[in-house]
Amino acid sequence: MKPVRKAVFPVAGLGTRFLPATKAMPKEMLPVVDKPLIQYAVEEAAAAGITQMIFITGRYKRSIEDHFDRAPELEAELAAKGKHDLLEIVRNISPEADSFVYIRQPEPLGLGHAVLCAEPVVGDEPFAVILADDLIDAGRPVIGQLAEARAALGGGSVLAVEDVPRAETKKYGIVSSTPLDERTSRMSAIVEKPAPDEAPSTLAVLGRYVLEPEVFAQLRTIPRGAGGEIQLTDAIAQLVPGGTTYAYRYEGQRFDCGSKEGFLRATLHYARKAGYAV
Repeated sequence: MKPVRKAVFPVAGLGTRFLPATKAMPKEMLPVVDKPLIQYAVEEAAAAGITQMIFITGRYKRSIEDHFDRAPELEAELAAKGKHDLLEIVRNISPEADSFVYIRQPEPLGLGHAVLCAEPVVGDEPFAVILADDLIDAGRPVIGQLAEARAALGGGSVLAVEDVPRAETKKYGIVSSTPLDERTSRMSAIVEKPAPDEAPSTLAVLGRYVLEPEVFAQLRTIPRGAGGEIQLTDAIAQLVPGGTTYAYRYEGQRFDCGSKEGFLRATLHYARKAGYAV
C-alpha cells in the first residue's frame, strides 16, 4: 500500500467574505497572529510526513508562491543587522519538502475541479487535501491522523468529520455511516449541504481528506452540482458504494477561518497560546 506523500492545497478562491482585506491579498495569506493561514496548513502537512506540496492557485495568488520562496535580499539584510532570530524565522517558513508545485486553475469551477487540476502531479498515488480555511490546533496533525487510520484500514479514502449543530448542516457535506470503532466509521452516504430536516446525520465533513486516486475518474465524469460547480462531495459519493470510504472523528480544536468570527476566535486562541495577554 502506497503511503500518503502528496498534499493538495486549493487556494484559488476569491475570499469575498473578507473584503476589502482580500481585494489585493489572498485570503490564505491573512495572518493568525504572525503566520498566514496557508503556512499553518503547510506545516501540518509537513509534520504528517507529506513531501510534495501542490497548490492550486488562481489570479492574484502570486504572493503565496513568494511567501514560500527564498528571499535572499531580506535574509542578507537581517544577517547584516545581526537580527539572527528573525533570520531563522524567515529561513524556516518553508518546511523540508521534496518540492512545492503551483498549478493555475483556469476558472473557478469548484473544489472538485481544483482537486482534479492536481491529477497530473498526483498521478496514481493516494493524496491529502487540506483546506486552509479550517485551522485545526491538534497534538497530532489531523492529516497524519487520517493517514494512520487509512493504514490501519488497509487503504481507502478517509475524511475528517465532527458533529455540528443540526441547524448548521446546510453549511457542510453530511455523512451517514456505520461505526467501526470509537473514531472510525464506514460511510454509507454523503450529501452536500442538506437542509437540517433532510440531513441524514449531524456528522460533517471538514477541510481534511485523504483520498485514493480513483476519485479523479469520478471528478472527470460527474455533472456539475450545486452552484454549477464540480463538487468534490459528489465525486466521493460515487466511491461510497465500494465500501472503502471512511469518516474519522479527528482529535483537535477547529476554527472556521472562512468566517470573520472564526478567524477572530483563532487569532485569540493562538495569541493566548503564544503567551500574549489578550
